[in-house]
Amino acid sequence: MADHYETLSQAQLISLLRKKDAEKKLGLVWERDEIEADAAIDANFVACAVDPALSDGTGPWRNLVIEGDNFDALRWLRMAYAHRVKCIYIDPPYNTGEKDWVYNDHYIDKNDRYRHSTWLEFLYRRLTLARDLLTNDGVILVSINDENRAKLELLMDEALPGMRIGSFTWRTRVGGMDAKGAFLSDNHEHILAYGMPGFRFGGTEKTFDLYKHWDEEKRDWYRTGGDLTKAHTMVQRANTYYPLHDPTEDIWYPCNPDSVWRYASKFGPKAKIKTRYMEEFIADGYIHFPSEQRVEVWNTRAELDAAIEAKDVPGSGNSPFLRPDLPDLDFWVGKKVGFGTPSLKRYKRELKTPTQPLSSWITPNFEKDTIPDPDGNDIIAGTNIEAAKAIKVRTAVQN
Repeated sequence: MADHYETLSQAQLISLLRKKDAEKKLGLVWERDEIEADAAIDANFVACAVDPALSDGTGPWRNLVIEGDNFDALRWLRMAYAHRVKCIYIDPPYNTGEKDWVYNDHYIDKNDRYRHSTWLEFLYRRLTLARDLLTNDGVILVSINDENRAKLELLMDEALPGMRIGSFTWRTRVGGMDAKGAFLSDNHEHILAYGMPGFRFGGTEKTFDLYKHWDEEKRDWYRTGGDLTKAHTMVQRANTYYPLHDPTEDIWYPCNPDSVWRYASKFGPKAKIKTRYMEEFIADGYIHFPSEQRVEVWNTRAELDAAIEAKDVPGSGNSPFLRPDLPDLDFWVGKKVGFGTPSLKRYKRELKTPTQPLSSWITPNFEKDTIPDPDGNDIIAGTNIEAAKAIKVRTAVQN
């Protein structure tokens, strides 16, 4: 390229620099003009031929294995299967510099000046083809190591704009092998997920074992234990710091000053709320009050002060809910005070979906099919790594 620049005049060089300055943008930039063109990219017509000798039985076949350059295979698939593929899983070369991939019939090693740009251009061409294969509810999943995840994610944002869903963290080994001398073991890889507008992961089926209480009035099963508090103090959320009353048993529950109620009281300071008042939840039967608990009555302020000093009051761990510095302590004198924890009822029929979101953490079964590495750590055998990837991804994607 140096000879090319030497033939340009000053005006041409200035024009070229201005053009390059204008091309700068937020995102990934790689040296597309400087690297050797991908020899697989040409104007040749791509065709596939069935090899009966390698086929299982007679056609038609439900499955198809294509042998050839992946760029040619993708071009052929785009002609025959455009917008018909629901799931594409790609295990690309990881660009480690250890002769892990071939470009234009030669290995790209760590000394290649344009190694990263060549790798990015190689994948960009193929990702744009793969994108055209997807149905409206299709998804592309791509494996990558920690070293090249950032570059690949930016590239996929470029090739698949607006399609990013997220990523899986896949634990690949047990134990540690500090290969880089930084005392940090790479025990994981990533699977980047990009989907079309209609794609959704199927999730995992929820267990209903906790829905063991029957509500005769609502004719539905429900579970208890829904958190009625939130991580704000009485100073931050004064309108949700108040005594909670069980009108059926006439028992009062003090609020945690460090974690106030989730819902405001209609008798408290007036404020705009996005949901209903606590009293409305109670009236509609959505608050579960403990049936078996300790209940105390302090008949005098002296009795209450003594209980507070001894920390013999309702609380959570070492955090009592009644303290000497709190306002309106006289309110609690003469009232039945519950030591239990009220909670929110969750009804089975009101669940928005019978499934829960798919976890982004993938942990293979390391108890089977493992081999020891030289340092004594168990690692999954190479063939089983590929099987684990395929199985985990296949079960993750909706049918």
